[in-house]
Amino acid sequence: MSIQSPPTLLQLAGRSLLSNKSRAVLDLEDLPIELFPPLFVEAFSRGHTEVLKKMVRAWPFTRLPLGALMRKPQLEMIQVALDGLDMLLAQQDHPRLPVLPARRGGEALAMLRRIWDRLPDVEVPVAAVVTHEGGSNCPCLSLYKRWKLQVLDLRNVPQNFWRMWSGAVFDACSPEDIKKNRTLKLGPAMAAKPLFKVFIDLSLRKRPLDEFLTHLFLWVRQRRDRLHLCCNRLKIFGKPTRHTKKLLRLLQLDSVQKVEVHCAWAPSTLAACAPFLGQMRNLRKLLVSQVYVPAYTSQEEQEQLLAQLTFQFLGMDCLRKFCANAVFLLEGHLEQVLRHLKTPLETLSITNCPLSDSDWNYLSRYPNARQLRHLELRGIKLTDFSLEPLQILLDSTATTLNSLDLEACGITDSQLQALLPALSRCSQLVIMSIHGNRLSMSTLRDLLLHTARLSQLSIELYPAPLESYDARGTIHPGRCSQLCAELTAIVRDFRQPNILVFCTLPCRLCGSKFMYNQGLIHCSCPTAA
Repeated sequence: MSIQSPPTLLQLAGRSLLSNKSRAVLDLEDLPIELFPPLFVEAFSRGHTEVLKKMVRAWPFTRLPLGALMRKPQLEMIQVALDGLDMLLAQQDHPRLPVLPARRGGEALAMLRRIWDRLPDVEVPVAAVVTHEGGSNCPCLSLYKRWKLQVLDLRNVPQNFWRMWSGAVFDACSPEDIKKNRTLKLGPAMAAKPLFKVFIDLSLRKRPLDEFLTHLFLWVRQRRDRLHLCCNRLKIFGKPTRHTKKLLRLLQLDSVQKVEVHCAWAPSTLAACAPFLGQMRNLRKLLVSQVYVPAYTSQEEQEQLLAQLTFQFLGMDCLRKFCANAVFLLEGHLEQVLRHLKTPLETLSITNCPLSDSDWNYLSRYPNARQLRHLELRGIKLTDFSLEPLQILLDSTATTLNSLDLEACGITDSQLQALLPALSRCSQLVIMSIHGNRLSMSTLRDLLLHTARLSQLSIELYPAPLESYDARGTIHPGRCSQLCAELTAIVRDFRQPNILVFCTLPCRLCGSKFMYNQGLIHCSCPTAA
């Protein structure tokens, strides 16, 4: 039987306040701001929609991370938040100054001071009149509370976000920080109102939009002059439709930082979406997957389509991660694509793409790859290529490269032997994957002797040696275990490996792989044991 933790004092205070909904709404203006987050969570969990609506309007922080409270979007709660935003927007258009009761000067000033101490950044006009004992009037400061909410965040961030955020992590949550950060601005400065922002992460698919996105996009469209719909992460699955383009026009495209395109696009489709890509000036990661070239597309048409796309790269001054997977248009055009990327890259991922000799040779000359932290060439067939360009690239990134993925590249024993000196100089390497290549026990032993002294290396994926298979290519479990144990011992003579795994080729019967990680894990075939 589990024992539940007793409620905290803040939770008890919130429940007490929420027990009288009308009082809760009335008390929001005088509520200490450190009570807002726990009270909001309590009202959210108990479905007090009217209280939530008023709390959105009175929210004393710049950001309301509503998405963190929902595992999946809840339309009713989204509608409540949007209604609260409408109230807030209306209030910003017609601000109402509070009316203070006539009191003696000292009492009025004390009341003002108590309110002031609870306020975050405020703007104060000289507008009130305080009556002294003798009946004379004198101007005093009347407080206009400017609500701080500027961002409604509907992204599904980690669930512990509210727990951290309700402390002193976000904004000025402690009284000391409030006093330190408050400012006094007079007159015309109050008129400056930045556009409100709504943040979402967006995945667009072929199927129609769900009820949540339909409601949100309609609400945003009706208020486009008042707010920005921002999206840090945009994923597109399937061929874009007319509705996709309509939605992209609603987004504040310079807010997009990561774009992933996962669909079988023709180059013409990609080129049609290029203008949207060009407006994403703050894009940091671009992943394009599965772009096929129809057989009827001429070389001249390919060049023209590619030019339309790569021209958009010129304005991407923040791009640090470029990923292309199964982009068949790249063959023979890698230089044309990469030379339009003007900033040094942290990640270069070219996987499952056919490359020409000229493409492969250009990699070693590409100037913006000299500060790479992550290099992925998985599925690039290198059997017939010289690995000298890769040696040059590894030497130029030896002090920065953190991860290297050469899985299933068809690398031979002789090719890897030539690569070993360069690999041994990659002092910052943390992750290395070379499995899926046919390598002998001798070559793997040499490889581990060269990399065993790389102290940062913690995740290592290697192929099981060729000697693990019989003449028909069938895995021999006992021999595989023995050979992998010998290879593991080589590494342990120099350092204690964290994750060190040897993988076989897929089983011919079930398609699964044998894996050795301090012991052999068999596939599911009855004959494997």
